[in-house]
Amino acid sequence: MSQLMGICLFINPIKGAGDDLPDIGSHAPNTAFVDQYDLDETDLSQFAALILPAHIDQRFLGTRSDQITTFLDQGGTLVFNGHVAWPMLPELTSFVPLECQSLENLMIYRVNEHPVFDGVDCNDLTFKRGVAGFYARGSNPPPDGAIPLHVLGNEQLVCDWLYERPEGGRILMHSGNDLWMYVGSQNSTARIVPQLCAWAGGE
Repeated sequence: MSQLMGICLFINPIKGAGDDLPDIGSHAPNTAFVDQYDLDETDLSQFAALILPAHIDQRFLGTRSDQITTFLDQGGTLVFNGHVAWPMLPELTSFVPLECQSLENLMIYRVNEHPVFDGVDCNDLTFKRGVAGFYARGSNPPPDGAIPLHVLGNEQLVCDWLYERPEGGRILMHSGNDLWMYVGSQNSTARIVPQLCAWAGGE
């Protein structure tokens, strides 16, 4: 696969969704953007990573599963944000919400280190403007062999995981709001987006 290493392709969310998210701008160098409905006309071989937002037409994405699978088979990285409602790949399973969304169950705990979250305090993930629950409220269950990165509270639901596919490529799952909501934040979460793009781009 003749990827341009370091180039991450962000899929634009559904129009009208995610309008309150910060502009990635200069916080994520070496990135490109495309509307989801233009995927069928996009040559993914020129990108190292495909980054999906929480607000996306998952049924349409399912029609592009062969294209995305080929991208993964050839060594690409897929970053998925949000709740899986329409599993478009065999590695994905429908979202499972927390049974009890108490403060204790909304606490984020790191179970394995990962470059995307290097130096990021779990307390900063748990609380945004003093409120818990922005980061994740459930799990897209990981496939066998995936490495859990973060879990939620007493239920220990896996909300972030990494899966190195036997066929090639890798999937980074975040079963919550778009990770780029932390762009320009005033705490350790500001590290997430630049580290995500560096890792996903193969640096």
